[in-house]
Amino acid sequence: MITTATRPDHDTVVYDGACRFCRGQIGFLRRLDVGGRLRFVSLHDAAVGRDFPELQAEDLQRQMYVVDTRGRARGGAEAVRYLTRRLPVLWPLALPLHLPGTLPLWSALYRLVARHRYAIAGTCAGDACRLP
Repeated sequence: MITTATRPDHDTVVYDGACRFCRGQIGFLRRLDVGGRLRFVSLHDAAVGRDFPELQAEDLQRQMYVVDTRGRARGGAEAVRYLTRRLPVLWPLALPLHLPGTLPLWSALYRLVARHRYAIAGTCAGDACRLP
């Protein structure tokens, strides 16, 4: 977990806004966030570098991050686990994701999907879907 100097007023989800798959998942999360608990920002937004300089660009390209209101940043599967506790509709997923000893499995699965997210979502125009 990374601690940021900025303490956002809402839990902030930092995602790859150039990724069709990621935008789809964020759209789904927006619909589930009926209480308005989350803020969503693309890693390509200048505010990310200004507000969360502790988050490295390479890491942001590899995984989604959630920065909570205390400035604690969780990435990848840990971020997904955190979201299952924040959004009541995701509570049923919290149990399997929080079983002791399963985080390495969820992290490996997250990395696999993240690594292939552009292929999963289909083709994109120009270089928007090319990972560095």
